Amino acid sequence: MRLIISEKANAARKIAQFLAEGPVKEGKHRSVPYHTFTWRGEECVSVGLKGHVLNPEYPEEYSNWQKVDPRELIDARILKSVSEKGVAAAVRSLAKKADRVIIATDFDREGELIGVEALSLAFEANPALMDHVERARFSALTKGEVTRAFENLVEVSRELADAGEARQDIDLIWGATLTRWVSRAVKRYGSAFLSVGRVQSPTLVLIAERELERRAFVPEPYWEVEARLQNGGGPFVARHARGRFKEEAEARRALENLSETAVVTEVRQREATRPAPAPFNTTAFLTAAANIGVSPSRAARIAEDLYTEGYISYPRTDNTVYPESLDLREVLGFLAEVEGVGDYAGRLLGAGRLTPTRGRRQTTDHPPIYPTGRASRAELREDQWKIYQLVVRRFLATLSGPAKTLRTTLRFESGGEPLVAGGTVVTEEGWLAVYHYGRRRDEELPRLSEGDEVRVAEAELLAKETQPPGRYGQGRLIRLMEDLGLGTKATRPGIIQNLYDRGYIHGDPIVPTETGMAVAKALKDFASEIASHEMTARLEKSMDAISEGRVSKDSVVEESRELLRRVYDHLESSEEKFADIVWNGIRGDETLGPCPNCGRNLVVRRNRRNRKRFAGCEGYPECRTTFPLPQKGDIIPLGTACEACGLPEIKVLGGRRPWVTCINMDCPKKQEQRRSREETQAGGEEPSEGQRDRKRLEKSTT
Repeated sequence: MRLIISEKANAARKIAQFLAEGPVKEGKHRSVPYHTFTWRGEECVSVGLKGHVLNPEYPEEYSNWQKVDPRELIDARILKSVSEKGVAAAVRSLAKKADRVIIATDFDREGELIGVEALSLAFEANPALMDHVERARFSALTKGEVTRAFENLVEVSRELADAGEARQDIDLIWGATLTRWVSRAVKRYGSAFLSVGRVQSPTLVLIAERELERRAFVPEPYWEVEARLQNGGGPFVARHARGRFKEEAEARRALENLSETAVVTEVRQREATRPAPAPFNTTAFLTAAANIGVSPSRAARIAEDLYTEGYISYPRTDNTVYPESLDLREVLGFLAEVEGVGDYAGRLLGAGRLTPTRGRRQTTDHPPIYPTGRASRAELREDQWKIYQLVVRRFLATLSGPAKTLRTTLRFESGGEPLVAGGTVVTEEGWLAVYHYGRRRDEELPRLSEGDEVRVAEAELLAKETQPPGRYGQGRLIRLMEDLGLGTKATRPGIIQNLYDRGYIHGDPIVPTETGMAVAKALKDFASEIASHEMTARLEKSMDAISEGRVSKDSVVEESRELLRRVYDHLESSEEKFADIVWNGIRGDETLGPCPNCGRNLVVRRNRRNRKRFAGCEGYPECRTTFPLPQKGDIIPLGTACEACGLPEIKVLGGRRPWVTCINMDCPKKQEQRRSREETQAGGEEPSEGQRDRKRLEKSTT
């Protein structure tokens, strides 16, 4: 019997369906399903794991954070414990009856390691299998791809698995050692611990450094002169050709000089071609998903589900060039039946030769992300359909012609002052017809010629300020992490999500909390190696060297341990200063704003008896001012005051979405919202999301 081990249960089911030369018999080992079928005249059993079945951990004697010196973790033995006991038992049981085993997990470092972990369980039950192991590598869960992979079985790559295991071990050693040290130094235990990670921490430093740039930025005032011109039709906007005026008096003189009419002095038109985008690799996909409102961590999970259901190809890839083996016409054939894009796919199919775009990166492990199966809106959840459509439309865009635009620039003279208006329109849609994400609206300008006169309908002076550098959105941060060698295509979304979960950041674009800022500063000051992307990038190159067989896993892990020893020595000598910096940040997140009675700070406090939190004046007992606070979710001070009552506003993280409120339950705005809600409910209408938020606040503060 051949035992086929895949990474997930639905992958195991699909492999059985694709390969079976007859019926598939369903079975279960306790609660773990497996599938028995015949392939090439031989009995096969396909079983799915739940990702990693073994997890690295320290022995039990190291579990007490307060009693065990974190330094001991640097050289402590790492055990591999069974994380999915039911799955492990099923693998062992089925392995006893097998004479060959085929690993069919995802083809990357992580997947290779998961497969090798499963092999260790199989060998425990049946050592004879050690000489009868093969590997099936495929990039899409389709009948053609799976059949091809099983007809061309290869060997398991121990080097690739070693690279994955080295990362696991190094992340555990660094993360556990430094997380415990920081939490002990600051005396934050339990769910309030402060996490540190080999990739997480330099990513946090990037976010914090951008915030420091913004705080150090000194805005400079400038003025612009804007005019609304009219030529029979609707008005269009023109601005003074000088752009920004640094002196208000100069700008005001230019405004006053404008006459009631403006004469066209120049008409300039320029055509431009926008080439179609390159195929999706993981980073480009996650960035595009973030731009349509799906966070990288959520997009990665959805893409994995779509892959295992056979709708898209493997979503973790660096490749941006379709392989010659990919049958583009076959893909267009089933896309011609997909809602919303069917007609477009049909036109491409009938257009003759297909010439896909090519990106800069070409690898041989996986193709770029492309659709592998037809899906309907009814078959998928709303978020899955959104991501499926993104992948489908990107694929169609890569087979489309360029888009063409026409940029028109009109220059005017009015009262001796030069004005300019510009507008861009799409003249040939090309790929923009199907890949509409981020497409700007056409900016139409009237047809004018030199010497034409138009009316100055209105003119005004706009006072503005220069703006600080923008915060990173999640998509932009993913790209920056890739550029700096932070993490991998598989781990970056989870790293960003972990920063959210630990309360270091919030919002998108990303805003660091004061705790996040303080942890980043303390690490940068006293543990620069963990705060620097250079060290992490060097380790990533070492992982590549392991996977290529140039260095051993053990040597890379030991080198990492030696570096951590030096970092730890430096931290130990700076414990008090480190803790002071972090506590300043924690206190910053607990300071909500000024007390309305005495002017001192309102801070987050907890009732000694029931541990419920509330806002209280730091001047207690002289000032006994208090306000109720939501009992669920993280509270982020916004540094702003409510327009209606003047009390501090907070953001509450938790539930379906973050929400903003002031801390005053008697705020006139809240009273108005209560009345509105009562009237709405009396009329039988569904309350709005804002009304539901207010109701949630009232419940959570009681």
